[in-house]
Amino acid sequence: MTNAIEIAVSHQLGAFRLAADFTSDGRLTALFGRSGSGKTSLVNIIAGLTRPERGRIAIDGQVLLDSERGIFVPKHRRRIGYVFQEARLFPHLTVRQNLLYGQWFAPKADVGSNIGDVLDLLGIGHLLQRHPGRLSGGEKQRVAIGRALLAKPRLLLMDEPLASLDEARKAEILPYIERLRDAFGIPIVYVSHSVAEVARLASNLVLLDQGRAIASGSTIDLMSRPDVPILSAAPEAGSVLDARILRHEPEHGLSILETQAGQVQVPHRAQALGSRLRVRILASDVLISLKPLDGISALNVLSGTIAEIGARRSGGSALEIGIDCNGASLLARLTSKSAEHLRLAPGNRVYAVIKSVSIDGQ
Repeated sequence: MTNAIEIAVSHQLGAFRLAADFTSDGRLTALFGRSGSGKTSLVNIIAGLTRPERGRIAIDGQVLLDSERGIFVPKHRRRIGYVFQEARLFPHLTVRQNLLYGQWFAPKADVGSNIGDVLDLLGIGHLLQRHPGRLSGGEKQRVAIGRALLAKPRLLLMDEPLASLDEARKAEILPYIERLRDAFGIPIVYVSHSVAEVARLASNLVLLDQGRAIASGSTIDLMSRPDVPILSAAPEAGSVLDARILRHEPEHGLSILETQAGQVQVPHRAQALGSRLRVRILASDVLISLKPLDGISALNVLSGTIAEIGARRSGGSALEIGIDCNGASLLARLTSKSAEHLRLAPGNRVYAVIKSVSIDGQ
């Protein structure tokens, strides 16, 4: 499966106009934006719940909508799984019965995903005889995902599936979504307004603002750009680096990672040597020096060149600096006074200083 998604739609919803045009071949494509930016409206159009005025939608070459050709595949024939904020399980059915209900929607010639594979993937085999009333919020969402998978969808839509969960339940379910992304080969469109979720899960990213898709592309590339205010101006703005575990230093409680930007030391990770993971570095945790530093406590110093300087935000003192570290992008947040004091400009050679304890490994 190529995971190719083609979306080009335009639709008026009262005073709100939605206009989104993008393609994605990522395993998990995130729709990111503030509340009211049009994320759920777009997902409902993809699902066939709303028929837009104009547009085209295709999943892996299968055309679901083409207004110029008069094509509109109804929702029950689109083979799209939909996971909502709330699990929406049938309260009178057991977990097993809820899961098997999903298989009724699988094509007759395709019995869908093997239920054993789904149970293993989501870790819900021990819950089969329970009713939804006896499940935690995270368990309910895992069952809802399993039910959607057993319908053998060509696309899985997930509309802020963690929004109703507390932090502990979010931490519980995130690894299962990662496994789903990597193991099943089903393209996923994932709605979120959480930078942390997007950084951890998404291979591709679509940014929505006031009904318009203002940017789309690789998550790693977009998150490190200082000229995308919807991301770079957020308090949790930062960069994402692909990494591989080189070695562990248990005596120091550290793991040493290899990234394109250079070696990075982070708090110990449980993964085995050679494992791939992502590291997220907040822009506010990056200091900039014009010279190599000695005698400091920070273990990570990455050399690079300033690629771009974002505009100072109206009424604020901060701006974002994009740094090219051996081809990898790093985002730093400085006050405009600091940037002026250092006389920073594109092309300057700089050193990015990051404390190990501030790096989030995922």
